[in-house]
Amino acid sequence: MIFLQVLVSGLLIGAVYALFSSGLTLVWGMMNVINFAHGEFVMLGMYVAFVALTALHFGVTSFGVLAAILLFILGGVVYFILIRRVMRGPMLAQILATFGLLLVLRYSAFMAFGSDFVNLPEDILGPSLNWGGILLSAPKLVAGVTALVITIGMHLMLTKTMLGSKILAVAENPNAAMLMGIQPDRMQAIAWGISGASAGIAGALIATFYPISATVGESLGLIAFVVVTFGGFGSVPGAMLAGLLIGVIESLSAFYFGPVYQDVVVYALFVLVLWFRPQGLMGKKS
Repeated sequence: MIFLQVLVSGLLIGAVYALFSSGLTLVWGMMNVINFAHGEFVMLGMYVAFVALTALHFGVTSFGVLAAILLFILGGVVYFILIRRVMRGPMLAQILATFGLLLVLRYSAFMAFGSDFVNLPEDILGPSLNWGGILLSAPKLVAGVTALVITIGMHLMLTKTMLGSKILAVAENPNAAMLMGIQPDRMQAIAWGISGASAGIAGALIATFYPISATVGESLGLIAFVVVTFGGFGSVPGAMLAGLLIGVIESLSAFYFGPVYQDVVVYALFVLVLWFRPQGLMGKKS
């Protein structure tokens, strides 16, 4: 029974990993731009939830929507002000630009909220649930289920809607898409907005059970890169599968070896998988 509880807990946190990693893989696969500030987008989503619930007294059903809207806008603004310009330059310029954005967002959060950790009330989403002997934390259950539904919805949006077809067309060949009447700038800005919104929602969900600080984006950003590389560059289903796997691996390794070693196990298996399959689990060979 304890094994099942650890497994379910890993799947729930893995679903949240999958959500914010899907936004990163969308931008990476569409524009070949590495957004080193993606973890900071998640961190901002956490602070939006904190401010919305503690200062603005929003309801628990609305703070995620607010985080999605604000981070969608931020993603679009970042694209038009920064990314659109540095895309014309070498890869090093893109790397340095997004790393600079990381520092701006992180230290802006330090200035606004300080360096102390803050937390939302533990019972914000209700008490733990007993499901057949398995104790489930209400915040983790809500976060995991919501994140999984949104990630699946993002995949369906990309594959089943006109907007998704336009985004994928620009990812495949921007010049050909332009000849078909599609505006690459607009689609790329929307992709950055979707990436920011997914990070914002994930951050708001994580904030219900995870300590909030200006530096939390560092660890979450690293997890996002591992998930994207593990799952396959540009593959939302790959990010979803890899996120769930990494969540389970973290939980099981923390249970059997101790929390200190969970990252060692994750990164060791990550390197092992890439040794045999460099393109990731669901990526295409170049």
